[in-house]
Amino acid sequence: MSLRALASDPSQSKGRRFGEQGGVVRGPRDLFQRDRDRIIHSIAFRRLRHKTQVFVAPDGDHCRVRLTHSIEVAQIGRGIARVLGLNEDLTEALCLAHDIGHPPFGHAGEEALKKAMMAHGGFDHNGHTLRTLAHLESPYPLFDGLNLCWETLEGLAKHNGPVRHPGWALRQMDEEFPLDLQRHSSLEAQVAAVADDIAYDNHDIDDGLRAGLLTLDQLMEQPFVAANYRAVEARYPHAPQDRLLRELVRDQIGVMINDVIASTLANSKAAGVENCEDVRGAGKTLAGFSSELAAEERKLKRFMYANLYHHPEQLAAADAAETVVTALFEAYRHDPQLMGADWAARVPDDEQGKVRHIGDFIAGMTDRFAIDRFAEIHGRDKVPDAIRHA
Repeated sequence: MSLRALASDPSQSKGRRFGEQGGVVRGPRDLFQRDRDRIIHSIAFRRLRHKTQVFVAPDGDHCRVRLTHSIEVAQIGRGIARVLGLNEDLTEALCLAHDIGHPPFGHAGEEALKKAMMAHGGFDHNGHTLRTLAHLESPYPLFDGLNLCWETLEGLAKHNGPVRHPGWALRQMDEEFPLDLQRHSSLEAQVAAVADDIAYDNHDIDDGLRAGLLTLDQLMEQPFVAANYRAVEARYPHAPQDRLLRELVRDQIGVMINDVIASTLANSKAAGVENCEDVRGAGKTLAGFSSELAAEERKLKRFMYANLYHHPEQLAAADAAETVVTALFEAYRHDPQLMGADWAARVPDDEQGKVRHIGDFIAGMTDRFAIDRFAEIHGRDKVPDAIRHA
């Protein structure tokens, strides 16, 4: 069974916020394909290669970063979309762009910015993704932003479901180009969200094992992981453990993908949806894990938080990252010239505008750029030990 009738159709798109001049030939691409390509060619996307996924500014070349994670999410999402008959290009665009709004140092950097900007609306990485793509990344002559089509912006805004209480950045975007925030998103956006879960659930295990912060004995306490590992051992009884562990990760991704495909088909049939607008009005998420696997996935997430994300080494790095981001924010607020001539020249006169401008500048930084700017202001010897290696 295919869900092709539920797929987003670029020929039926609600269009772009700004009209674009016709007559420019840049290849035979539809709206969703152009959006994907605009994202790939953006500076903001390139910066993801030096932004934290799990490990802050990692020394090792083999650790995942936001860029490689986003590419892996896109591979998983596009594969699911293809089997289901959904629009692969829109799914891929959403997967590639979903983390563009993350500041340096991942969630630690986000917490620091949220606190620093609290009196002026705070900071939210998902809202900042929209802000980056619609305002800050501006390579075109006649308008700000990448001028992505409605379906792409809508999917990024609410791929995790309806947004009842949007932050200031997303609210501003919605006022400029209404995104129907109270309803669910397209199936492509829902697939992108679950593809993100599948990717980091499994690839973070791989990185945690490689870094020595997780052990096989710990993982075998998780029934879902243990069952998959025993199946891998049975198939390859003489293979070395390191190869078995990588096969485990691949197997778990496959199990999750197959579950999502079957569950999404069943949910869509049960909901009686007949087109893309029916999906938005269904009142619930249709693409995702079955209830059984969703329960196992939640257990796995709790395990990962307890044993990897909140590992003492990780917490020390997070504290160091918050110190760096907080210090940078305070320094720029005291002397905006420290941001450099271009950003300093555009500081708004009002305090709220100034704070948000500084937040934009810091959020665009990579891990290493933030560390280097901190070192320039405070001295290299003041960089916290937990991230000094970077």
